[in-house]
Amino acid sequence: MYVEDNRSAGEGTVQERRDASQNDKRILGHVVQCDGARATIAAFADTEDGAVTGMWTVGKMISINLGPIRTVGLVYAIGKQDRAWNTGDKNPIEVSVELVGEVRDSEPPAKPVFDRGVTQYPHIGAIAHRIRQRDLQAVYDLAGRRAITIGALSQDEAIEARIAIDDTLSRHFAVVGTTGVGKSTAVSLLLRKTLEAKPDLRVLILDPHNEFADALSEVSYRIDTNSLELPFWLFRLEELAEVLFRGRELVAEEIEVLRDLIPVAKSAYRNANSGGVLRRGQDAMTADMPVPYRMADLIRLIDERTGLLESKHDRPVLKAIRARIESALADPRYRFMFASRLIEDSIHETIGRIFRVPSGGRPVTCFEMAGLPSEIVNAVCSVLARLAFDLAVWSEGRLRMLLMCEEAHRYMPADPRLGFTPTRHALSRIAKEGRKYGCYLGVVTQRPGELDPTILSQCSTIFAMRLANEQDQAIIKSAMADSSTSTLSFLSSMGQREAIAFGEGAATTMRFKFERLPADRIPGARKDHTVEAMPADGEIDLGRIVDRLRNLHRPLAAASTVVEPAPAGVQPGDPGYRHPPSAGQRPVVVEREEPRLDVRNAAFGLRSR
Repeated sequence: MYVEDNRSAGEGTVQERRDASQNDKRILGHVVQCDGARATIAAFADTEDGAVTGMWTVGKMISINLGPIRTVGLVYAIGKQDRAWNTGDKNPIEVSVELVGEVRDSEPPAKPVFDRGVTQYPHIGAIAHRIRQRDLQAVYDLAGRRAITIGALSQDEAIEARIAIDDTLSRHFAVVGTTGVGKSTAVSLLLRKTLEAKPDLRVLILDPHNEFADALSEVSYRIDTNSLELPFWLFRLEELAEVLFRGRELVAEEIEVLRDLIPVAKSAYRNANSGGVLRRGQDAMTADMPVPYRMADLIRLIDERTGLLESKHDRPVLKAIRARIESALADPRYRFMFASRLIEDSIHETIGRIFRVPSGGRPVTCFEMAGLPSEIVNAVCSVLARLAFDLAVWSEGRLRMLLMCEEAHRYMPADPRLGFTPTRHALSRIAKEGRKYGCYLGVVTQRPGELDPTILSQCSTIFAMRLANEQDQAIIKSAMADSSTSTLSFLSSMGQREAIAFGEGAATTMRFKFERLPADRIPGARKDHTVEAMPADGEIDLGRIVDRLRNLHRPLAAASTVVEPAPAGVQPGDPGYRHPPSAGQRPVVVEREEPRLDVRNAAFGLRSR
């Protein structure tokens, strides 16, 4: 069976003999050189009457007939030795092919079977053809693994591009490509297809550009600076120190003061009659345990230590850390951490909202980071990544979670001197151990060369879109495990929506085009439309712009959703309790479905770690 790659599936009945006695017009070329990974094919660029056939083009797959086996190769270079075109005679060319694998015919009516690697190498004079459509389908067949369709092959748009979704998720994946090639659109498509296949999956998107919530509006829940509630007592000591020092170099003496006094403040909150005495044994507290405490108690303890006679040499340190705490408490940008209502033990409420338990039909959380102070973004990302992993562990695998890191090179840089170490550790932990507990990682970056190589090495499926930087191309080529490295030579010239997928989620290295999404489902499309439709200068509300610049929020004129009061007998900290929205905050939507997961048990396990 022989079908040109530009013919439709319905035209797959043309017979072609594959022996030396067939008409020369049926033969596209012959093997003239072969080594362990590549072969060279001698062919002609035109016919006897001078017509250029265009049968050989870079990026296409070809088939070399070896009787019961057909060796599949990828054309990566074409040329004429004399580099001159002869208009009076046929023009011989040399086609360089990288050997990918073998296709074997199984017992009819079964489909052909493709195997990576080569067991029988082409001999000199072996006949080369354009690959049949059935063979091409066999090359990308996933052998029964659960798959999703994300586009069509670049070589033959009649063949769907499919990936094994379970392997793609469980072994982590990355989407890389330069600015403007459609990475965010590809991520939006992948998320939609993934949720169709795995509706129980929860997705948390770290969104630095605030563009995914509109693109995934019907399945997503937006958390921005107005609606974020992340109590300071959920932060570990090093994360809290990052907030208090605001990206400056840490002072070891001040950190030790916090390490000593925070456990005392936690003990005072849990045991009002303890008198601020730190307990030992099973009730012992540490500065890293996610147990509530009051900043007022911490400041009081600092003042008490300052007043001690033996602490006179430590007073400058104590005064400095006290000033840092008061500065953070007074900063309106940090109200999402230090608001007075966040003192109560509401860890299960916070976790339920961020990680969508129950999902309420919206399993995706878009965490919009554009409004966060830049100096604490790393600390917040560290908290969320750490909580995602711990929840997956303590839910005993029942909570399946995907953490999508957009612009991942910002908080996972290759240079260990840059970025925030706890964030790097939290994400590395997910990359190395997350698959055992159902916590998966998706990495999106335009500069893979600036990304922590440990993170990228743990991503077993990579979707590589256009990359112009040679260093970035080298990083991706080094990540490819199979023999189809020549495919990546096209990285600098691929078109919009086009990508090369390789790794555990793909049957073999695959060049394809992502499906086209409607305009309203493209991340950032509504934002761009808003900019284009901006009113005249006289209609701009400058006062509101200044308020937002100062991080001051105007009260909402009317609530668009109704916040139900807590049921009778439910106290702050219980699962059914919801805090009323403060001025400028979006009302909390209360889901009425019964949670399938016990967030309390997961939170209890998280505290015990």
